[in-house]
Amino acid sequence: MAETVLIVEDDRDIVELLTLYLSGSGYEVLTASDGEEALERLARSSADIALVDIMMPRMNGYDFIKTLRQTSDIPVIIISARSHPADKIVGLDAGADGFISKPFEPLEVTAYIRAMLRRHAASERSEGDAGSEEGQQPHAGAARQDAGEQTMRVGDLTFDTKRLVLSKNGAPIPLTAAELKIMAALMAAPGRVFSKGQLYACVNGEAYAGSEGSVMVHISNIRSKLEDDPLRPRYIKTIRGMGYRLDG
Repeated sequence: MAETVLIVEDDRDIVELLTLYLSGSGYEVLTASDGEEALERLARSSADIALVDIMMPRMNGYDFIKTLRQTSDIPVIIISARSHPADKIVGLDAGADGFISKPFEPLEVTAYIRAMLRRHAASERSEGDAGSEEGQQPHAGAARQDAGEQTMRVGDLTFDTKRLVLSKNGAPIPLTAAELKIMAALMAAPGRVFSKGQLYACVNGEAYAGSEGSVMVHISNIRSKLEDDPLRPRYIKTIRGMGYRLDG
């Protein structure tokens, strides 16, 4: 049976575009123009994953995600023009699993959905195999949000989203504001490849021609503080011709 994607978005043009691409990729699509309508749709139908805008009438995306998380653990991806790192952190704290900035490439969204669904299915299988055994470790490729804590965890890295502190095995890593913004983006989506332009936009709000050089400097500085061997990085991997990826 085809997997179902719930699109929670009040811009009809975006809804039609995403519906076109997702339907063409074999997904069933449900749509809602705000958070309240989305909750009503989910009361009648089920969904496997949700794409959620932030700014919507009646109930915004943050409040929808918080309400959804009381009853469901389906993956949630925020799609928003509000791409400041603080917006991403608030979304992740609310319970989102990923963040895509507008304007977006529809094929990238489709690929992101496939990856998120695979990860979610693998996590459920792992939990099923473990049964009720306590102390199970999270899936290696996913950022874990600790209940009751404002932290993201990827392997032995921890990002405190309230104090804006990155730690490795409990030891704080001294980073500049720009380096923290880059790490916030990477920690929010481990395994995702970010282009230099996307990482530059995380720091400065938008990319421009020639911004790649400053990102390379920031990544080099982060590696010098984070990696045991910066020349053979374990955490931040260079994906030739594409950008950078965080591995746990």
